[in-house]
Amino acid sequence: EVQLVESGGGLVQPGGSLRLSCAASGFTFSNVAMSWVRQAPGKGPEWVSTVNDGRGFAVYADSVKGRFTASRDNAKNTLYLQMNSLKPEDTAVYYCRTVSTGHRGKGTQVTVSS
Repeated sequence: EVQLVESGGGLVQPGGSLRLSCAASGFTFSNVAMSWVRQAPGKGPEWVSTVNDGRGFAVYADSVKGRFTASRDNAKNTLYLQMNSLKPEDTAVYYCRTVSTGHRGKGTQVTVSS
């Protein structure tokens, strides 16, 4: 059974940083490209980043480029999202998702507010 468990969210002031983690199990993590997606209150899902299954090359949405860094540790079956220079508009529930099958976790809440 595919399981994805996100963690690391919380309340942070504008300009602050958070590091999200996504622990994966139930599939061969190293063979699967992974994405981060977020959903703000009252809005649809927004793609944030995708990390390929090989060397971990990542691509980003324009809204987070230069501020967020996605990475993976295949030995630990874990996906990460380092978020710096956070803005109030980054407030959302963040999910990790398998690109090929669309499985996702329950998400972790990120709130950016003073």
